[in-house]
Amino acid sequence: QVQLVESGGGSVQAGGSLRLSCVASGRTYTTYAMAWFRQAPGKEREFVAARNWSGQTALADSVKGRFTISRDNDKNTVYLQMTSLKPEDTAVYYCAANGGLLTRLVAGWRYWGQGTQVTVSS
Repeated sequence: QVQLVESGGGSVQAGGSLRLSCVASGRTYTTYAMAWFRQAPGKEREFVAARNWSGQTALADSVKGRFTISRDNDKNTVYLQMTSLKPEDTAVYYCAANGGLLTRLVAGWRYWGQGTQVTVSS
């Protein structure tokens, strides 16, 4: 089992920045892929960013040029640096992990955190 705990959410004005962190514990391996998803009220959970153990990354088109995903394998932590935030980025952000597959599908991720709220006001 892998436990994921997110932190760093909060409220910010449009144009601002936030950095989310997700710490993995339990049966963790550096070969795991880790990702961020988000879910706005009344909407389905959607892919934001992912990074595998070798450094390959994937980003949703809606966040390219604004968000960056990085990870520190020594700390079992993945980060999501968010800049130029927009009101439409408002959502609960979830960290996810799997055995290494870089996929944008929710069903492709085995482990999930509890989420952290990000609110962007205009």
